[in-house]
Amino acid sequence: MDDRRGSVLVLTNSYDVTSDLVLRALAARGIPVVRLDPGVDPHEGASLSAVYGTAGQRGTLRTRSRALDLTRVRSVWVRRPSPYGGPPGLDEQDRRFAAEQCFWGTGGILASLPGAHYVNHPWHNRAAEHKPAQLAAAQRSGFLVPHTLITNDVHEARDFAAREPGGVVYKPVWNTPYRVDNKPHSVWVREVHGHDITSAVAVCPHVFQAKVDKAFDVRVTAVDHRLFGARIDSPDLDWRYRQDLMRCTPIAVPEAIARSVAAYLAGFRLVYGAFDFAVTTDDAWYFLECNPNGQWARQPAGITDAVARAIADQLQKGSDT
Repeated sequence: MDDRRGSVLVLTNSYDVTSDLVLRALAARGIPVVRLDPGVDPHEGASLSAVYGTAGQRGTLRTRSRALDLTRVRSVWVRRPSPYGGPPGLDEQDRRFAAEQCFWGTGGILASLPGAHYVNHPWHNRAAEHKPAQLAAAQRSGFLVPHTLITNDVHEARDFAAREPGGVVYKPVWNTPYRVDNKPHSVWVREVHGHDITSAVAVCPHVFQAKVDKAFDVRVTAVDHRLFGARIDSPDLDWRYRQDLMRCTPIAVPEAIARSVAAYLAGFRLVYGAFDFAVTTDDAWYFLECNPNGQWARQPAGITDAVARAIADQLQKGSDT
């Protein structure tokens, strides 16, 4: 067993089956793994302690099945942990207080493990999730970026729509959980016209973007310098809307795109990123967004297996320092 550099700590929820693909790869290599959902498990028997002082930093994570010396964590995979919440049974104010203490306390400890390699570091993930920051970084990295307006000014929005001859799409700045008739409801990317834009725009920032006359979409999954491209053919403007109707096939990533991906990851200090592009008939790749923790297991088996191995490689190697 390769335990010379310690265990891999996987932060994810108990329903995350995607992580199992990587965990199986690590198990086959004899790499010890500890799985934790930091937003839930501390309220169900897990405990976390850290000590700081002149002797350095040390600590222990205890789950129902094992104890982990925090100085022996080689890598941390920040996959899909649950939001931090307070324990059940408290009133609203006390539960909110406990949830915030968990976020800043538990989250702070897990983001500051000495010598650990993060895929990705949670603070880097958070910085890279802001769409305005993504667009700015994409421009600096050399990507083509569709003409985009982010505004809460209805007149600016209507003028923008009127000036774009190919049409305009709307997308939310953040995928906030939303319910209609008490049922979960997603806000998909959709085409809008000037008469669709009402004074409700003033409530919050909206993203309006020139519609790309695309031939197909591409998802590029990046694990450090290794890129895995998947062409996505879908009848929908937003291929996520009916994923059962989309068709994915492997596609080569152009060298210019690969260079821009590397620059983008370096700018946000990311190891992993899921990049979405709209590709035109003349093979122009337009950057749409990069999810620093995007899904990858619904792609063709060959790509999925390769991504799982690439992530396992990163977690196995640990920190370079």
